[in-house]
Amino acid sequence: MKTIEYLYYLSPAEQDRLRVNIYKEKNEILQFVIQYEAEFSGRWHPVIRYDTRHGFAHRDRLHPDGSTEKEPLPWESYNLALIYAAQDLKYHWQKYRQQYEEEIYESG
Repeated sequence: MKTIEYLYYLSPAEQDRLRVNIYKEKNEILQFVIQYEAEFSGRWHPVIRYDTRHGFAHRDRLHPDGSTEKEPLPWESYNLALIYAAQDLKYHWQKYRQQYEEEIYESG
């Protein structure tokens, strides 16, 4: 099994990043985690996480209060789920950041 791990910065100020962990054999994804993290006040916060933990591909929306919303993805293929997850986070990270930031200020 091959492991691929890296950080991918989304913003020039490096306050937004993707944390990627992929486990594959040949061309088949066996497991993955791709997580959007945002920095607020010098601290990194996980905001959205796509992963295959629990035996199925899903998205976790993480909230500042520690709660999580889990949404299953419609693909049985982890390859397709990973492609979707990466595209979603690269295209929508600014929206996810804004929503999370609004929650921080509403609770604080």
